[in-house]
Amino acid sequence: MPMSEEKLHLISVLGAGLLVGTALAVIIPEGVRSLDSAVIVHSFPSTKKDAGVAIAPVEETSTDIHSLIGISLVLGFVFMLLVDQCSASRSRDLEGSTVSERNITATVGLVVHAAADGVALGAAATTDQASVEMIVFVAIMLHKAPAAFGLVTFLLHEGLDRNRIRRHLLIFSLSAPLLALLTYFGIGQEGKETLSSVNATGIAMLFSAGTFLYVATVHVLPELTSRGGHSHGGALIETSEKRGLRTIELTFLIVGALLPLFLTVGHHH
Repeated sequence: MPMSEEKLHLISVLGAGLLVGTALAVIIPEGVRSLDSAVIVHSFPSTKKDAGVAIAPVEETSTDIHSLIGISLVLGFVFMLLVDQCSASRSRDLEGSTVSERNITATVGLVVHAAADGVALGAAATTDQASVEMIVFVAIMLHKAPAAFGLVTFLLHEGLDRNRIRRHLLIFSLSAPLLALLTYFGIGQEGKETLSSVNATGIAMLFSAGTFLYVATVHVLPELTSRGGHSHGGALIETSEKRGLRTIELTFLIVGALLPLFLTVGHHH
């Protein structure tokens, strides 16, 4: 294996660990905290009006909010599952068809992945925690660099000219920032007032945590533990032989998973 490919592989392993660690140690706690803060804010007005009847509505609201945690996580996970399955079945249908159709399928699969990551970044940016924004950003960047490299390699292998490859890469590159901006402004100052009954920031963060967990555990890790194949976006699929992680890969994975935990120590109040 060439050195550049070996380094890229280790970056992918570190990125997978970061995705898991970011989802479990950063995004989920921040999403839950955001939802809980909404319960406290909305409970105060009713307490001022009538202290005797305030307890029941608060408990009811708290139960509703906590049920949203599981729903948001599962929906994020299922969303990415459906995207992967649709992309994979579409690529199988196009096996005997034109190269351009296969290329579009590969790009669309990766664009949707990047868009979901953009939602995570936009939701993180609406919080007051600068460390959360940075960790989510780093996790996405480490995950997207190998994805972009994989897309370009696949398109070159398919025989596309460089100008068309640049257009595909541009669409892929813009999807995450655009969705991040849309999410940020959509649930920003005015959006928060409009959606005050349901904390959109918390729900968006938990939804994105579900997507992170799917991409890391179902998508990236099986890919890294297989020999020879690459299946990013559900469209680039080859036969592969299963193997375990090497010691250095396991080390990078564990370091990546623990890194967000250490970076957020002392930032949670």
